[in-house]
Amino acid sequence: MLEVRRAEGRYRGGDPAAGIDTRHAFSFGEHYDPDNVRFGALTACNEERLAPGAGFAPHAHRDVEIVSWVVEGELGHEDAEGRVTVLRPGDVQRLTAGAGTRHAERNAGAGPLRFVQMWLVPDRPGGAPEYDVVRGIADGAPYRLPRTDAVLRVRRLAAGASGAVPAAPRAYAHVVRGSVRPAGGEPLAAGDAARLTAAGRVPFVAGEQGAELLIWELGAGR
Repeated sequence: MLEVRRAEGRYRGGDPAAGIDTRHAFSFGEHYDPDNVRFGALTACNEERLAPGAGFAPHAHRDVEIVSWVVEGELGHEDAEGRVTVLRPGDVQRLTAGAGTRHAERNAGAGPLRFVQMWLVPDRPGGAPEYDVVRGIADGAPYRLPRTDAVLRVRRLAAGASGAVPAAPRAYAHVVRGSVRPAGGEPLAAGDAARLTAAGRVPFVAGEQGAELLIWELGAGR
């Protein structure tokens, strides 16, 4: 089964007066849809747009895996351990909240910042917080989350190039930029996502502007 969720159907959140524009793919905060709480381990896929100087003050998390991908600009990140990091396009960041941690995020550049942040529920709660950054992750390289059965792959395709969503009990493909056409399906544009359940390997072709996708391979749970 392949279910398409369009960009225009995302819930708009954030704080426009503070320079924060957020588009949520799942239930989040005051927006609650009991039929759209999570997909496998994935429970949030937020497109964040921050104006220069805007950001999120220190706040707490626990029992969640937070993975961030910068589309454009510079994302400044500081955690409870005192680590200060600047992320740029091509970098993958993971924060494992474990039994509890705090972090802050802001636009660290002079121009607009756009990034995608994804939250996943770990297989087991608790444990010590962890932090990881992969600079310039290679196209298609698997990035495995240590406390879940989830694997992230970033795909960057030239115009007309072919790719595929790998076979998995569940898979989630988010189009970051450009467009793709899944085999036998309608084109997906930037901001659109496809949720696949027991679909096998699904080929796709990038559109005339090429494409960049975030693809999650997920287990069968929930």
